[in-house]
Amino acid sequence: MHIHFIAIGGSAMHSLAIALHQKGETITGSDDQIFEPSRSKLQAVGLLPQDGWFPDKITSEIDVVILGMHAKPDNPELLKAKDLGLSIMSYPEFLFEHSKQKTRVVIGGSHGKTTITAMILHVLHYHNKEVDYMLGAQLDGFENAVHLTQENDFILLEGDEYLSSPIDLRPKFHLYQPNIALLSGIAWDHINVFPTFEDYVKQFEVFLETMTNGSTLVYNESDHVLADLAKNATKPTRKHAYSIPNYSIEDGETFIETPEGDLPLEIFGEHNLENLAGAKWICQHMGIDEDDFYEAIASFKGASKRLELLFKNDKIVLYKDYAHSPSKVKATTNAVKKQYPNRHLIACLELHTYSSLNQDFLTEYNHALDQADEAIVFYSPKAVEIKQLETLGKKDILEAFNREDLQVFTSPKNFKAFLDLKEFKHDVLLMMSSGNYGGLDLNQFASQLED
Repeated sequence: MHIHFIAIGGSAMHSLAIALHQKGETITGSDDQIFEPSRSKLQAVGLLPQDGWFPDKITSEIDVVILGMHAKPDNPELLKAKDLGLSIMSYPEFLFEHSKQKTRVVIGGSHGKTTITAMILHVLHYHNKEVDYMLGAQLDGFENAVHLTQENDFILLEGDEYLSSPIDLRPKFHLYQPNIALLSGIAWDHINVFPTFEDYVKQFEVFLETMTNGSTLVYNESDHVLADLAKNATKPTRKHAYSIPNYSIEDGETFIETPEGDLPLEIFGEHNLENLAGAKWICQHMGIDEDDFYEAIASFKGASKRLELLFKNDKIVLYKDYAHSPSKVKATTNAVKKQYPNRHLIACLELHTYSSLNQDFLTEYNHALDQADEAIVFYSPKAVEIKQLETLGKKDILEAFNREDLQVFTSPKNFKAFLDLKEFKHDVLLMMSSGNYGGLDLNQFASQLED
């Protein structure tokens, strides 16, 4: 098949393009701007296009056009594809078509889905069980975040609730029709698409109705909104609830109780332990027994950017985390403080998404950074302007977080200077963002700490 990607540089789009290229399909693509790491990965396999949109490349020889969310409805290549009557799909629609004959395992929820998916894949890989998959982040030991075959029985999919494409406004996870599904929790997000909490919750209710007849649902029972939805769902006939397992922390190491005794883990934090409990149920439904799960999960170090340890010595421990929603920021901050109770915790949060920079949503961050000994918020006024939102001031941030000693930075230069001048003595530095603090290279900063 000849498959053309419009907006090939997206995080999921470029991974899918590479997977299909490796599968032997003819792949072309376009984008107006492609950033790292997508650019280097596409270039390595000969799929990096020239920047820009080129409708002349859209011909009747193309079998399928996969449309990314970054493209606009009036994209010239999209308009040409429509004129030619080509098959146009979003990437979740394409993945469903690919997996109609497979057992579809979908991991959804407002937070934790990438980590849970990565945990499951780690366990399956450890026990040499081959599956197709689509991950939301790069995982150590796996060359690409998407892997597709004809022969594998299972496909493991991360179920994002954001929109599928500019011309398909259904949430991505509504398209997969899972045989087995996990929902980790519901915390209001994507306010630009779902303006009320009720609108957002409705998407999960619809998701449960898209499950196949006789399917299996695994859900986090500590989320009361989710628990109510799960109990009322009619499509899944088997339902398994999970919650935080029993655990202990000794000298900065977390141990989980198992039938064979206490097991030391590479990960920590109650949200990660909840994720682990959910992942165990899914793995058991995919043919991995409990003992084998525990054996494998002991070596799981986490998904990229999810409480990722960048540097550690006697003076400082440096973590980066993708946390940006209020519930995840609070959970991540609390987890790090609980893991290192005797260290001074410096928590830095970048407000970067449309929701987090929206005045109507900002109050959801109330007390989110309370467990930090020192709390910093960074945001870019330019990002607020680009998103065409109401101007934010320092007072708005202080009131939203409800913390008088909160430090607020709006200049990348000043924020970097603040970090460079910091004298770390016995600290944990937690960097939470879905962006990069206006261009801060955290790996380079980590290397400076070694000097």
